[in-house]
Amino acid sequence: MRFTSEQRLDDGVLEREFTLGDIPGILWTPTSASASEPVPLILLGHPPLGLRRMYPRLVGRALHAAADGFAAATIELPGSGDRPRWPAVDQARADLRRAMEAGEPVGDEIVDALVLPLVDKAVPEWQAALDALLSLPEVGGPVGYSGGVISIGVRLAVVEPRISAAVLFAGSLVPRAMFEEARRVTVPLHVLLQWDDEGNDRQAALDLFDAFGSKEKSLHAHLGGHTGVPQSAGDAAAQFFTRHLR
Repeated sequence: MRFTSEQRLDDGVLEREFTLGDIPGILWTPTSASASEPVPLILLGHPPLGLRRMYPRLVGRALHAAADGFAAATIELPGSGDRPRWPAVDQARADLRRAMEAGEPVGDEIVDALVLPLVDKAVPEWQAALDALLSLPEVGGPVGYSGGVISIGVRLAVVEPRISAAVLFAGSLVPRAMFEEARRVTVPLHVLLQWDDEGNDRQAALDLFDAFGSKEKSLHAHLGGHTGVPQSAGDAAAQFFTRHLR
């Protein structure tokens, strides 16, 4: 990990951009973080739209986390932002747009081609980032994962023992193979669902929630479309992390 820039944000939160090999990322730490008092860490997932485009939302979530005494970090997903293009996934995205614009059902082949390669590549990168982040004296465990592509969150919750709890954003573009992985998830889960999400198959989201093997899991459904998540939903997710990462 190599830090490339730093700046102080609201309330003294330290924002540092870094690279991990050729992977860009950002780390936010609260003023309370120190070598003598390391703080828990929340990994901020996001859709594959690029860090620069997602920055306003990410920094808002990071500041909320810092106010609760947590560090927060994110990395650029494969094929997104300034990272090299990924022709196979770009083609799958084009196929998805074409099907949705034509009002056609999105078949399993498109979903698998779009999501499974991304999960296979992104999850080891998240684990490498976690190795580097936890080597910093001011950052400690436990670790939470929040948001982003739900299939990435599912895989991380299964294979990464350092993740103690996860907040997942329900979405319907989930390969059938991920349902079997969901049954192996055991960490506490807080799942957000927008009931009227125009791009989401509500029943598929409910079926995935039912598949999770966690003994502690809660589903928080709110009326409204994809961008209509109420402020109270973020507050409830923050309380969930406070309970499980403290």
